[in-house]
Amino acid sequence: MSRPPRALAPLALATAAVTYGLVVLGSTVRVTESGMGCPGWPLCYGQLGPIDRFHTVLEQSHRYVVVVVTLLVLATAVAAWHQRRAVLVPALAAVGIIAVQIVLGAVTVITHNAPFTVALHLMTALLLLATVVATAVAVSVPARAVPPGRRVEPLAWWTAGATYVLLLSGSLVVDGGASYACPSWPVCGLGGQPWQLVLIQYVHRGLVLVTATLIALLVMRAARRWHGTGRGTRVVADLIAVGLLAQIAVGGLVATQGAPPALQDLHLALAAGLWVGVVTLLAVGWHRAAAVPEPAPGGLAGHAVGDAPGITA
Repeated sequence: MSRPPRALAPLALATAAVTYGLVVLGSTVRVTESGMGCPGWPLCYGQLGPIDRFHTVLEQSHRYVVVVVTLLVLATAVAAWHQRRAVLVPALAAVGIIAVQIVLGAVTVITHNAPFTVALHLMTALLLLATVVATAVAVSVPARAVPPGRRVEPLAWWTAGATYVLLLSGSLVVDGGASYACPSWPVCGLGGQPWQLVLIQYVHRGLVLVTATLIALLVMRAARRWHGTGRGTRVVADLIAVGLLAQIAVGGLVATQGAPPALQDLHLALAAGLWVGVVTLLAVGWHRAAAVPEPAPGGLAGHAVGDAPGITA
């Protein structure tokens, strides 16, 4: 296996950062209802540059960032071509996902933001974000030998899955018109709103409770038991804990303050940040946690290298 190019690590990190920005900008386009600011594709009113309209500027800026992300994803895949599978597989997966995402973006415009295309667009965007984050972690975290069958435990997978579903349910709240259905928090009455919208809100808030519990358990587990995985792991766990509290607080403000677009956008940006954090912990555990021995009572290592703490089985 060849030595990683010096540019690979900063390139992978830049790709992850700009992709996160793209997801946040996409949420801004959605909450401001700017999705049809450019009714054509790929040009906007037949022009390359935005014109003097707010919604048009947002939508066309989003498309330009997609171009930047595409170039970064391709460059990362090229730089990772001769690297180990843990780096190459997510890098190549990102190339396939960005291709699908571009097609879905065009379909979304052509179908005038049909709800199902918007949902598919978000699903793919989150998967893209996960793959580029996994690539950045694989480049940044040195690999260790992992015994067969000793990978990530169910808690980490359940947390990642619940976070993914939660973000999709949040999109359903926005796109389904349920943002204003519950003007109180954490519970809400019918309040004259259609019961279907209230139900969507209750489903979303129920998922918040389940996902927040899982994230809290994963963070506590990582903080207590991930010995030897590096200081960065603890920092990520602490940031996730802070982000989770901020996300819950902002969610309450969105409900009680009439769901202003700025707060909705902040809420979605924090949600995407939690997704990045959970995927990061999952990826770190995949690469490192299975190789870290857990001290037995009395300070002696009571397990072999494969019997690791953290999120291993």
